[in-house]
Amino acid sequence: MKIILQNLTKRFPARGKKNQGDVIAVDNFSCEIPDGELIALLGPSGCGKSTTLNMICGLEAPTEGQIFFGGEDVTLLPPELRGVGMVFQNYALYPHLTVLQNIRFPLENLKGKDRPSKEEMNRRVMETAKLVQIEDLMDRKPRELSGGQQQRVAIARALVKMPRVLLLDEPLSNLDARLRLQTREEIRKIQKKTGITTVFVTHDQDEAMSISDRIAVMRQGVLMQSGKPQDVYDQPANLFVARFLGTPPINVFEGEVKGGRLLIGGEAVLSVGSVPDQPVWAGIRPEGFILQEGGPLRCELSRVEVMGRDVSILSAHKSCTGQTMRAIISADQPVDAGSGTVCFALKPHKTFLFHRETGARIPFNAR
Repeated sequence: MKIILQNLTKRFPARGKKNQGDVIAVDNFSCEIPDGELIALLGPSGCGKSTTLNMICGLEAPTEGQIFFGGEDVTLLPPELRGVGMVFQNYALYPHLTVLQNIRFPLENLKGKDRPSKEEMNRRVMETAKLVQIEDLMDRKPRELSGGQQQRVAIARALVKMPRVLLLDEPLSNLDARLRLQTREEIRKIQKKTGITTVFVTHDQDEAMSISDRIAVMRQGVLMQSGKPQDVYDQPANLFVARFLGTPPINVFEGEVKGGRLLIGGEAVLSVGSVPDQPVWAGIRPEGFILQEGGPLRCELSRVEVMGRDVSILSAHKSCTGQTMRAIISADQPVDAGSGTVCFALKPHKTFLFHRETGARIPFNAR
């Protein structure tokens, strides 16, 4: 099911004497989600991603804009008629019902010709339970399940009515780190097997990058950039997107372009082609440094962390906006941890220039 979000805006009335204007949770948001793909709405808390999900579901009505499912305008359609399955952050399982009863509950609420027979209900419940691998837990109640098992029950309950669209609102936030990794892999397998168009809300960029066909990065209700995860990582539209994506995060420096060269701390560190002379923010991914004796970027060495196949070099530079900058190089390269300084050259495709005022990326071709 292809989803089109067209100029969605959601305003909430101000509350309290100090707040006079409306609160804009989502601001003119437009996005197209191809049939059968998984898209992640990604951004910090309060950026409007859950509000956007609630508008897709029908729990919130947009102030402006339209929502299309497969060419059908569903903007004013009630949630129960949209054919969506929703998985909430806290699972929202019924504690007094068994796993089987929890999964079957949406089918029992169907009415008229849409309500399947009891035999059909049980068949669909068991098929869905096998899909998420909980068929041996059908007689248990939620309190007898682990967090990961409860999450699978919630997903099964959303899938059993064969929705046109699956919506997941930060479904992994209550799980520990190892279980999060395992469960997100399971969600991706289930989505691929069913082919259901899925919208996944998260603030965790690792989750979004690892399981999504595409991501949409939001900030203060505005869509900053959307596209395939690797494309957005490699070609960030602005400084916010560059900073939000990447672990460890990008290193940002106060820089200047002069005579076709990028200067950091007054030293020319990279050729940037025909970019006009101007002050810039220079963003360098941790993997964008080349350890080089006498390299143009000279830093004060703090410490070296050996991480198996990689080495992480922590250092400081007066032009870096953070207290510490991090460079990741191959463990095959020897690093003198006792040295007080370390020098780098830069990889052009891992170095980005951003406008000092607007934060917009400035494209360049290295000579």
